[in-house]
Amino acid sequence: VVGGGPNSTGAARLAAEAALRIGAGLVTLVVPVEALAIYASHLTAVMLQALNEEDDFQTLLNDDRSSAVLAGPGCGVSDYTKTRVFEILKSKKPCVLDADALSVFSDNPRELFGGITGACVLTPHDGEYGRLFTGKGDRLSRARLAAKVSGSVVLLKGGDSVVAAPDGRAAVLSNAPPVLATAGSGDVLAGLVLGFLTQGCEPYHAACMAAWIHGESGRRLGNGLV
Repeated sequence: VVGGGPNSTGAARLAAEAALRIGAGLVTLVVPVEALAIYASHLTAVMLQALNEEDDFQTLLNDDRSSAVLAGPGCGVSDYTKTRVFEILKSKKPCVLDADALSVFSDNPRELFGGITGACVLTPHDGEYGRLFTGKGDRLSRARLAAKVSGSVVLLKGGDSVVAAPDGRAAVLSNAPPVLATAGSGDVLAGLVLGFLTQGCEPYHAACMAAWIHGESGRRLGNGLV
């Protein structure tokens, strides 16, 4: 999991912990060196790796023990985030791109789509969707269009989340309760998708399972969920 700077550490921590909860054997948060102490003070089972030099991240990606990658939660809309996304896509490791890793391409979405050549899941909410895609109409149609245009699995988040694959497969998951509309909820969902990818799940199935479990967890926990 790629983490952001010292002012926004919560999102990546939530995502990393969710990946562990869903069965990833080991999760490492890759963070800027100036934020290391903040992350370390809030984590136990999640590993940490500080980035000191430009080639550190590529070395981590080349490690065969790294089976999937998530970028976006709390990363910031910056050149730092864009560079990390390109490095992830170049590695061809299964990946999840969420939040800032999507918004950073709002000026040129095709720059992102052109780099997607492997297993990839994009997890936009409606606002992030509008920054990358021009699709109109119902959520199912918009998700399918986004999957076809981007060449990736798209999980369009909402009260009725839609998962769509480039080959036309799609699922509507309507089990998410309103209590999930809270800060950090999407970060947890991205972490669940990542956790399934680390266990060898095909991206479409990983996104479907993660979205259903996310909704069911919200239903069971109910009011007061944070």
